[in-house]
Amino acid sequence: MRPKRFLSLPVLAVMLLMMFVYYTTIYIFIDGSFGLQSSHGTFNAAIFTLLASLSVFSFSVCVLSDPGHVPSSYVPDVEGQASKDNAERKKCDKCYGYKPPRTHHCRVCKKCVLKMDHHCVWINNCVGYWNYKAFFVFSSYASLASIHSTILFICSVFLMDRESVMGSSSKMFNVMYGTLAVALTTTLLTLSGWHVYLILHNMTTIEYYEGKRAKWLAMKSGHSYRHPFSISPYKNITSVLGPNMLKWLCPTAVGHLKDGVSFPTLRDSS
Repeated sequence: MRPKRFLSLPVLAVMLLMMFVYYTTIYIFIDGSFGLQSSHGTFNAAIFTLLASLSVFSFSVCVLSDPGHVPSSYVPDVEGQASKDNAERKKCDKCYGYKPPRTHHCRVCKKCVLKMDHHCVWINNCVGYWNYKAFFVFSSYASLASIHSTILFICSVFLMDRESVMGSSSKMFNVMYGTLAVALTTTLLTLSGWHVYLILHNMTTIEYYEGKRAKWLAMKSGHSYRHPFSISPYKNITSVLGPNMLKWLCPTAVGHLKDGVSFPTLRDSS
């Protein structure tokens, strides 16, 4: 069933865009400016091919991975009537099951997702506990590939002879690709930067917006608010990317993840 997730217009559009950028960068900008047989051409082609391949692989992991579902046997640990009442309030009114901390119901996937960040139409899947790292790694590789392509495009424009650059068809293509490259690079860098911020604070996108309201309510009552799952920058990073820095940019290195139904909090570390 999971390969069918690729049969989605947004997913196919992303794949076609990656193919277009790859072909244009390799066979127009690199080959046209340096020549693929030259040392500069071979080096840049190898680097860009590596980044593009890692982007495609990470994207595929995002699409195919289960973001995390609540185990059917999950029941919260409760003691006392007050805790039982609180647990009942945390039951999903659509799935009719208990929701672990940080779990939210996705209206598109029609199920509760562990540590849900958001539903992403571009991967035809939710971004949750098990594929969040792959999503972040994909955005990082895609950002680097887009920056590289943009630099090669600029070099190509400067290295081309003036007659070919000023030709009507070539000029139109350069304007269109330049606009696309700047827009794509800006979007990907913004996305990556946003998730760097979230990882440093051990937040999901949903928790960020929930935290804004919680902070406003706390300030209104004269209290301070701090995100309960943010322990320290280093621990926040390793909880997502893992303790081994060599595996931080490997989208499938998720052996450090546990069951996704419990998380350390500020209260536990104090």
